[in-house]
Amino acid sequence: MHEAKTQLARLVERAGAGEDIVIGRAGRPVARLVRYEQRKEPRRPGRWKGKIRMADDWEATPRSFLDALEAAVEKDEDIDA
Repeated sequence: MHEAKTQLARLVERAGAGEDIVIGRAGRPVARLVRYEQRKEPRRPGRWKGKIRMADDWEATPRSFLDALEAAVEKDEDIDA
């Protein structure tokens, strides 16, 4: 992370040239710096209207997930979703 901070201008140049830059912390990847791509066409809100169906119980959280979450909180563990 420190190296990315000190080399940001150079990394942005490389990303602008098309290279994907992976930034890590403590040996683990945490971010990716990529070239910005302008949309080919403007975004049209409502384009997916009528094409997506939500299940009746889409808001229900599975009990097994809640149990795992509560157990992790009790143990003060990191939770990977």
